[in-house]
Amino acid sequence: MYDIIGDIHGEDLKLAGLLRHLGYVPVGRGYKGPQGRQAVFLGDLVDRGAGQRRVLEIVRAMMDDGQALCIMGNHEFNAIGYATEDPHNPGEFLRPNRGDSEKSRKNRKQHSAFINQIGEGSPEHAAWVAWFRQLPPYMDLGGIRVAHACWDDGAVKALADAGWMPGKPLDDAMLVATHEKGSHLERARKLLTSGAELALPDGRYIEDKEGHRHYEVRLANWRDWASALHEVALVPAGQEAQIRGLALPEGFNRTPTTGAPIFIGHHWFKGQPRIESGKLACLDWSAAAGGPLVAYRWEGEDTLSNEKLVWERA
Repeated sequence: MYDIIGDIHGEDLKLAGLLRHLGYVPVGRGYKGPQGRQAVFLGDLVDRGAGQRRVLEIVRAMMDDGQALCIMGNHEFNAIGYATEDPHNPGEFLRPNRGDSEKSRKNRKQHSAFINQIGEGSPEHAAWVAWFRQLPPYMDLGGIRVAHACWDDGAVKALADAGWMPGKPLDDAMLVATHEKGSHLERARKLLTSGAELALPDGRYIEDKEGHRHYEVRLANWRDWASALHEVALVPAGQEAQIRGLALPEGFNRTPTTGAPIFIGHHWFKGQPRIESGKLACLDWSAAAGGPLVAYRWEGEDTLSNEKLVWERA
């Protein structure tokens, strides 16, 4: 049985409180679960919060002790690219952070809390980046499926066929390939770790909570019942005008989700935690922005229920 836990983003106190709420007890640097239970972390362990080292220590200790599994979030993927030189652009990194472009400034700001806490270029920094490479981009655990931002069978197959799957670390060749703009491997990686996105027309952009501009809007592409863009566009409150007059993208998938239930994070939902459907739950409820850290206590059911959600606000 699994306890699936959403994006932590360095909120170590919320993580400790949630684990205790779920019946896990401190053991060494980590926690041990109730008999027959295992935690599953959905990625985005780092960036933003004040306790990033402690979060990493807890999750790694639990994994080493067989008490937890963890997949890669976009922030772990970004951390690897931030620390890996771009072979096609010497002096710059796969996730640009050396120049004075808008992108480099945004990347430095987004990753600054992690760098400040761990120490850029330190042996500890290198060790955590190496550990991030061990995290898989998805997991199919039989009764449930987990991916950071969305589950897509085609993306799972594309990465697996290319050699990146659970049990296979992210090597340099695959890292470069999944950064190659417009390649099928970049598209597959982005779908799983960042989700489906729709490019906005010129002059429109979404401004995030940190003031960064995004020229794409995230889509809740699992909402197969949707008939209009506003029903799937994940737009921060107050920015609805940026999608006004736009239509759903051509070919939007309306096939109902079937098979084992799916768990995702990534999307910074707000309000009272709730599942999206009986087959899919998003467990990211903005823990690093004052929201709760949310878990789902799965006990083998094929249809998800709001009653199985557990969260920690303190």
